[in-house]
Amino acid sequence: MRLMIAVGTVVLIGAGGCRGGGAGGSGDGMETGAVENREAPVNRLTAEAEEAGWRLLSDGTLDAWRGYRRDDVPGGWSATDGAISFTPGAESGSIITRDQFADFELAFEWRVEERGNSGVFYKVTEAERAPYWTGPEYQVLDNAGHPDGRQPETSAGANYALHAPVEDVTRPVGDWNQGRIVVRGPHVEHWMNGVKIVEYELWTDEWRALVAETKFTEWPGYGMAEGGHVGLQDHGDPVWYRNVRIRER
Repeated sequence: MRLMIAVGTVVLIGAGGCRGGGAGGSGDGMETGAVENREAPVNRLTAEAEEAGWRLLSDGTLDAWRGYRRDDVPGGWSATDGAISFTPGAESGSIITRDQFADFELAFEWRVEERGNSGVFYKVTEAERAPYWTGPEYQVLDNAGHPDGRQPETSAGANYALHAPVEDVTRPVGDWNQGRIVVRGPHVEHWMNGVKIVEYELWTDEWRALVAETKFTEWPGYGMAEGGHVGLQDHGDPVWYRNVRIRER
């Protein structure tokens, strides 16, 4: 583990209108209801969404991002065709938001190729050499083609190595998937394609026990920050993200 190109969906799904209950609902400026894999505008916010506090982190540029522990963006990352993408063979390195967030909802679309692996970090600090040493990870993966897909705790949408998704709701490799991460204090939810698939509490005795059983026990600050950066992972594979948007709560 290390740190949404076909036309697909836009992240316009309110969590309250999806299976599993949750943190979204009316008044968030995002549509609710069934998820459809249909053509829709990319990287645009409605007036209602802006009024509800959403802002884009993918606006056709990489201005909202920088490299981990550096001021510029590694050369492998680009903003083209409406997506933030990583291409292997150029300069490596994960990227993080310039801003930091504590309580928030993050919505995004992601796409990988066969055997692809990436991830979305949150609550990342720069106290350690790598972002995954401090921030939990929403796993981005080709479940069918990558070895990590064989174990629920490391499959797509998992809180990597700690909390498995309740079901596999990924779309076929190459299609866009809709992701959402909700963080309110210690409470965290992972959503995918309209389904709440992970729910857990940070900083509890259960959390500490789980961490102690993984490699993350080597880093005492892992998952302990009240706030931090959002990160996109370079795992050495091509990956695309679009319609990346956030609102603080």
